[in-house]
Amino acid sequence: MSTELTFETIIYEVEGHTAVITLNRPDALNALSPFMITELRTAYDAAENDDQVWTIIVTANGRAFCTGADVKAIPGDGKVINERPYLSTYEQWEAPQEGTPPFRTMAKPIIAAINGICCGAGLDWITTGDIVICSDKATFFDPHVSIGLVAGREVVRLAKVLPRSVALRMAIMGKHERMSAERAYELGLVTEVVPHEDLLTRAKEIAEIVNSNAPLAVRGTRLAIHKTLGLPMHEAELLAESFRERVTRTEDALEGPRAFVEKRAPNWQAR
Repeated sequence: MSTELTFETIIYEVEGHTAVITLNRPDALNALSPFMITELRTAYDAAENDDQVWTIIVTANGRAFCTGADVKAIPGDGKVINERPYLSTYEQWEAPQEGTPPFRTMAKPIIAAINGICCGAGLDWITTGDIVICSDKATFFDPHVSIGLVAGREVVRLAKVLPRSVALRMAIMGKHERMSAERAYELGLVTEVVPHEDLLTRAKEIAEIVNSNAPLAVRGTRLAIHKTLGLPMHEAELLAESFRERVTRTEDALEGPRAFVEKRAPNWQAR
């Protein structure tokens, strides 16, 4: 059974326990307009709050995954556009997130399947996704300094996942320095490079593998990593153990050992 929500700039589909969000402004190289950002937030919220969805895939149509903010929608002064009055909402006090999934406040894992050009704010899916794969046609760069803007959170996040010197080189060489799919794999920016035509198929295969595991255990494990990255080791261990303890109180925690003893596939309920 497949369910679908209707959007103008993205496609949202649910197949089994996987929600697939596809950026769908190929003529604009999937640049992020304010309207597209609003639709993405609605889609993330729908997936996170749908009990049938266990894993989320984000990919795109066309030759680009995402080329960052839509330059045509950026004011001449470079300021961020806000839908609500200035500083009236908490998110306006935070670093702008644009298309970034709300990874800090969501529990379900995100698989990013990068199909082509990925730059600027498009890099946020690379640095915040849980599993990132890409097409052999994918390329990565950050053009901010080449159009007169400071590269902010995008390169700060890059510097957390790439060697410092590599992140700095990409950041200050701007559009003139492009990283290939193979180089991204060598550096650990992505975890797999697949033939272009097989990208979505492979992303769905990975999602099925993730979904074959206990969904609440997957979420607790994901949170244990995300929530402890900036903590000292001992505090990180204690917080991770608190997530483990919570999951032991679920039905799935009983089903897993039972299925193992009975030599059958577990019937996960996500409860």
